[in-house]
Amino acid sequence: MELICPAGTPAAFREAVDAGADAVYCGFRDETNARNFPGLNFSREELREAISYARRHGTQTFVALNTFMRAGDEDIWYRAAADAVTLKADALILADFGLMAHVAEHYPEQRLHVSVQASASNVDAINFLVEAFHARRVVLPRTLTIADIARIAPKIRCEIEVFVFGGLCVMAEGRCSLSSYATGKSPNMNGVCSPASHVRYLQEGKELVSELGDYTINRFPAGEAAGYPTLCKGRFDIADSPAYAFEDPVSLDVMGEIDALSAAGVSALKIEGRQRGKAYVAEVVSTLKKALSASPAQRTSLLMRLRGLSEGQKTTSGAYEKRWR
Repeated sequence: MELICPAGTPAAFREAVDAGADAVYCGFRDETNARNFPGLNFSREELREAISYARRHGTQTFVALNTFMRAGDEDIWYRAAADAVTLKADALILADFGLMAHVAEHYPEQRLHVSVQASASNVDAINFLVEAFHARRVVLPRTLTIADIARIAPKIRCEIEVFVFGGLCVMAEGRCSLSSYATGKSPNMNGVCSPASHVRYLQEGKELVSELGDYTINRFPAGEAAGYPTLCKGRFDIADSPAYAFEDPVSLDVMGEIDALSAAGVSALKIEGRQRGKAYVAEVVSTLKKALSASPAQRTSLLMRLRGLSEGQKTTSGAYEKRWR
């Protein structure tokens, strides 16, 4: 199985390539990219140099144009697609059906991957995208079990890629709409999730309170590490008891299930982390690359090294093993 690795900066891109990534995914420094944050992403010239570097080392480059186009501003996304094709990206990762149609019509030779943000999670949806837009690969949402993937794989006509390590983000499943409501900035359209301009931390007695816009997201007692306030990882009163309603503030890690994922029909394993630094990228990529060729016993000890790099220094198998409260 291929190892697909993140890069939010040219330095992280080179680290991913040097650490043995089969492919690196990245995005332009604009709203076509779902990780559109200050200090991250690539200019056209930086991407040109990155693709050249990757090609010299036998690594592919996937460009994520994975936000949804706004009516009247489609040219922003069309230009990004044209530039990525001109720069010879090995694949475009797309979420918007209109952009998929545009790429399929104007650049029929360009390899197209369906972003996790498209939320294509059943046989009919995936095969429609293959037939309509010639999609070659689908990145499945992080809401499916391994058994679900095994049922889908024999019935679809494209490759399967799944997230196996990093942030547990469910993307286009409704939480992004909540973030848009709280901040006026859409993760799915502007590429901005919980922008720093809308984040506040307040001390109330012995508690540290985190806010997003006008909404309280969490309260941390003294001694508890305070996480970044995103709605999907907020702690709310549920049946008179505070709990994490949507997602715990921990990282996804299903690398212990890579044999089962391979048997289920998965072609590529994806690491989340375009907001992470180059040291994180280098350590995670090199460790997971070794884990892919290690025996199960060796794999366990290798993966233990990554616990300290995980959010909250804890991990979860997420929806791959559905055990809802």
